[in-house]
Amino acid sequence: MRQLKNNIFANIDWITIFIYIALVVFGWMNIYAASSTDTSRELFDFSTRYGKQMIFICLAFPLSIIVLFLNSKFYERFSSLLYLLSILLLAGVLLFGKKINGATSWYNFGGIGLQPSEFSKAFTALAIAKLMSDRKYNLKLVKNQIKAFIIIFLPALLIALQPDMGSVLIYFAFFFVLNREGLTLRYFILGIITIVLFLLTIYFGTKFILIGTIFFLTIILFYVGYKNKQFIRFNWPVILIGYVITTIFIAGVGYTYTNILEQHQKDRFDILLGKINDNRGIGYNTYQAELTIKSGNFWGKGFLQGDRTQGNFVPEQDTDYIFSTVGEEWGFFGSALVIILFMILLYRIIYLAEQQTNKFSRIYGYGVASIIFFHVIVNIGMVIGLLPTIGIPLPFFSYGGSSLWGFTLLVFIFIRLDAHKKYDY
Repeated sequence: MRQLKNNIFANIDWITIFIYIALVVFGWMNIYAASSTDTSRELFDFSTRYGKQMIFICLAFPLSIIVLFLNSKFYERFSSLLYLLSILLLAGVLLFGKKINGATSWYNFGGIGLQPSEFSKAFTALAIAKLMSDRKYNLKLVKNQIKAFIIIFLPALLIALQPDMGSVLIYFAFFFVLNREGLTLRYFILGIITIVLFLLTIYFGTKFILIGTIFFLTIILFYVGYKNKQFIRFNWPVILIGYVITTIFIAGVGYTYTNILEQHQKDRFDILLGKINDNRGIGYNTYQAELTIKSGNFWGKGFLQGDRTQGNFVPEQDTDYIFSTVGEEWGFFGSALVIILFMILLYRIIYLAEQQTNKFSRIYGYGVASIIFFHVIVNIGMVIGLLPTIGIPLPFFSYGGSSLWGFTLLVFIFIRLDAHKKYDY
């Protein structure tokens, strides 16, 4: 058996680290722009948000060193224990957590808040990699699919109870991982159909969409039956089941929308679908974010020159809406550069994942890429008005120690696994 090198920097992928550093530094610059004022721009003022973020960044450095210091086999051997720890932390926050903005998602330690959901994503990725890397594991078996779904959605369920529905959505990113490992595309198709039916039900109402769905379902099943030449024998029970499931689903969506969702949640869907236009109420943040990005034009107004950013037109601009700061001060050019950096990071992670000789490392790598991709798409889509406001951070950019440390942990575990890939056999 080969002896692993003691040098923690041996075989490290510096390209990934340089991209990470570039995103973190540029992210801090935008937090500084969004949270500083003309009267408060002292660089080392740790009472400000940009000052606190500097502390979070400094603490992320020893965290990354610790992650690199641990042997790569540690993450595989103790993945189940780390996952269990994340479940306990998510359950504990419901009992001992601090409620902020309507969600009990934080532990408070002497004024310092920690959000366990930001760390549970990395531990869930490790658990999924551990489960699916077992030689006896066959994803094509339904019982094994159920095991994977339980691992993915157990933490999502606990997060939903907080409630933090934005973080819940991130766990659907793991379906990209499952698909890479052989899960049929039928789940993706089912998911897309479910989303479309959900939105159409909200837009048109249960009566109209039910009629349309029945008609559409009938056409599809008749076509399938005609192609298979077995319509009478096999497809009538399928049609009946399809009608029943569709009816229950649409009725459930209608009931949930009418009786369970809060008014502000309904308003967000109504704005997204164009049913209402409310730029002064629930849609104010997104509307102001769009105007702020648009005002940057191609080259932007320059660092600290964004009058809308300095005027605090966009609430929560240093957290969920940080991309609007990029758009105003750095323009289309800077916004495109940020997206390109994220795409290079994702490409690099996927490329390295495919080079792994250890199945555990490959699956975890795809988990990292999927989580970051989902965060980037949803956050930027939310800021530019393509998606409803659901409150998830932009990786390495949004203010917050838990978010930064969670993504640092996520990425550097993979860097550690990749560094020792040639020792795996």
